[in-house]
Amino acid sequence: MRVCRFTPLIAPQEENTIDTHRRSLDSAFPLAPYACRSEDSRGRLYPETESATRGAFQRDRDRIIHSVAFRRLAYKTQVFVNHEGDFFRTRLTHSLEVSQIARSICRYLHLNEDLGEALALAHDLGHPPFGHAGEDALREVMAPYGGFDHNAQSLHVVTKLEERYPAFDGLNLTWETLEGVVKHNGPLINSGNLPLPRAIAEYQELQDLELHTYAGAEAQIAAIADDIAYNNHDIDDGLNAGLFTIDDLIDVPFVGRIFFEVRREMPDLDESHHIHEAVRRMIGDMVTDVIDETQRRLGDGKPDSPEAVRHLGRPVVGFSDDMREWDAALKKFLFENMYRHYKLNRMTSKARRVVKDLFSLLIREPECLPTEWRAKVDGPETQATAQHLCDFIAGMTDRYAGEEHRRLFDLHARTS
Repeated sequence: MRVCRFTPLIAPQEENTIDTHRRSLDSAFPLAPYACRSEDSRGRLYPETESATRGAFQRDRDRIIHSVAFRRLAYKTQVFVNHEGDFFRTRLTHSLEVSQIARSICRYLHLNEDLGEALALAHDLGHPPFGHAGEDALREVMAPYGGFDHNAQSLHVVTKLEERYPAFDGLNLTWETLEGVVKHNGPLINSGNLPLPRAIAEYQELQDLELHTYAGAEAQIAAIADDIAYNNHDIDDGLNAGLFTIDDLIDVPFVGRIFFEVRREMPDLDESHHIHEAVRRMIGDMVTDVIDETQRRLGDGKPDSPEAVRHLGRPVVGFSDDMREWDAALKKFLFENMYRHYKLNRMTSKARRVVKDLFSLLIREPECLPTEWRAKVDGPETQATAQHLCDFIAGMTDRYAGEEHRRLFDLHARTS
């Protein structure tokens, strides 16, 4: 593995060219030319007077943190369903860990930490209950009605479903944050001409998010921070749940070497400390690799603005070839030994049934919906009813979905 050179991206003399007051709102450090800046933002769909004490992306981050959808992440599955233990990751703790990694990378590369953090905190707002099992079930039942995509649902949450402000629906986030929510994994319009998810297509008519380009560098960092966080923390949770052992990991490239090195250097270390030290080192090495590889790509592409990053035609942020290969091997291990473990299979099977049962009943009998949701539908098995029902279920926590299922299917359960 290559060693990160940590070459400064901005020469000291360049700092004098940056407006000191604006820099204090965006960052404590001078930003690179290709970083997004509050004063250069394309603005919000509904114009607002910006804050004198916070940059535009700080306000985006704060609005996300104060949203209902963000609070609900505390009771939504990452891998383990909420009631299975107090020490496993939830969507909320995962999002916080992603934001820490994203901020660290953004700071070193002189990118906008506030924007990177906002995107990291928002990236899972559209996830339904029960993790990927719930998402798969919702995608299946919504197939006749246009399907389900959690990134599109995240956009729908922050542009429509959050109801906090008297002047508009949603959070009225900046253009840069919204483009990152939908494009952090790459362009959505390409030669394949795949249909856009409904929420994205509808919003695109209001504000052009340039879906044919890559997102800014901060969004790309949030995406790879997500990768780093869930891989490493799934190792931690999987080991603590007893789904596999440290010895099982020894043959996994990169991961096995680090666990072996920790054991060799500290043979008397107990298992808990062994796991945490190995995970800490893996995260550090992955972050270093991203910084090194991103610096190389920046040097090759020489973008001089956020626009140049978007139009490079390839990601500017990424793993090196070696790390990408090791990351794929780790994902394969986790898929075979964790995500398809019979204990998880049993829980995800139950979770899928809960989501499918809820949808199947309520699409045929929307009169069983709570009053505020019933008022939004227009009859059984219509497109509008399906979409509102999708929003209703996607917004549920694990706990609420389970309770709602009991209320609707258990004759002896209370109905409210």
